[in-house]
Amino acid sequence: MTQQGTQSSRAPRARSPHFPPHNAPRVWFLTIGSSPIAIALARQVLDHGDYVVAGVVPQEFEKREGQSEDFRAFLEDVKHTERWRERLRVVGLDGRVVGQCQAAIAEAVEAFGRVDVLLGSTSEAVIGAVEELAHSSRTITLVQDTFETNFFSNVNIIKAVLPTMRERKNGHIIMLTGVTGHLGTPGLAMYCSSQWAIEGYCDSLAYEIAPFNIKMSIVQANMEVNVLTNKMTSVPPMREYLQAENPAPIARDIFSNLLDKLDRVNNPLPYPEEKSPTDSISTTSPDATTVHEPTMGDLLSSDTITSLYAPLPPVVKSSLIAETVHALTAIGGHDNPPARHIVGLEAVTAVKEKLKTTSEELEDFIEVSNAVDIARQYDPSPMASLDAGIS
Repeated sequence: MTQQGTQSSRAPRARSPHFPPHNAPRVWFLTIGSSPIAIALARQVLDHGDYVVAGVVPQEFEKREGQSEDFRAFLEDVKHTERWRERLRVVGLDGRVVGQCQAAIAEAVEAFGRVDVLLGSTSEAVIGAVEELAHSSRTITLVQDTFETNFFSNVNIIKAVLPTMRERKNGHIIMLTGVTGHLGTPGLAMYCSSQWAIEGYCDSLAYEIAPFNIKMSIVQANMEVNVLTNKMTSVPPMREYLQAENPAPIARDIFSNLLDKLDRVNNPLPYPEEKSPTDSISTTSPDATTVHEPTMGDLLSSDTITSLYAPLPPVVKSSLIAETVHALTAIGGHDNPPARHIVGLEAVTAVKEKLKTTSEELEDFIEVSNAVDIARQYDPSPMASLDAGIS
């Protein structure tokens, strides 16, 4: 292997975390402690000297489902790192259950006295066109489950932590979403809807809690970051939305290709450039047939509802989440954090383009918008006509 090939297989050196200044160790509460982002963040936070409360879904952890094995490996590292052991508390947490949210926050306060930074990151992606998601009672239920997980789970934990933060008149709530909270994406309509919903909730809540010195930040990672680091579920495709019939770049095709690439990284062919003459069938032969070997990406086009986690190799995983983890360490607990932070150049460029298009459309139809202000022709106050009607 060449020197260049050797270097490309190594994980990129992680950026040093840049924590904001603070007078005492902070207490972080991570709603999904088993996710790759949460584990990487917890390592940096613990190493910095802060405390971490990590929520895990009890059923997944006990049955070793989902990403629980990665979390178990992290716990082993904690056991062998003396300065971490007393600074981590693991709590059972299914955000969809209000009682578990309240109990988890109470346990965190009992263990470490307070919660300074809450990171809400409960998220699952449902892949499928709108019509595909309305195709059966099971897919309709899946839509409801998406909002239970992506919206209400985060709402429940926020409501549980607010009383203790309000009492202390201090706290920082960070909601990890994605640029899907800014950009509609074909094939991810329900996922985007849930992201827009939680962002609207957080934007409104920010004004309500500001008098109590509680900060709110929305951190938007790139689309691939949230989808590939959490569970993704695909519904059976309709023929009308297959790529051959519909040129729209449906998310199913995008993530199918990504899953195939990841699978090739995990299972490389031993000698991809050396082929025996007998390995291929002549296309001129009347008996020639093309055999399509099923790939991991094909799972997203299954005729049944399919859930999976992307098989992220350590090198790919580290590179994928590095920018987001760095942003969270730089923002968490900051005295004057941004209300919204977009992570990475690609995401920033995409959002800028969307805002530019919105601004241009606004200007194109500004006369139509202004034409409805009939009341302003008689009274500059927009409430004049309403006041006149009431009186």
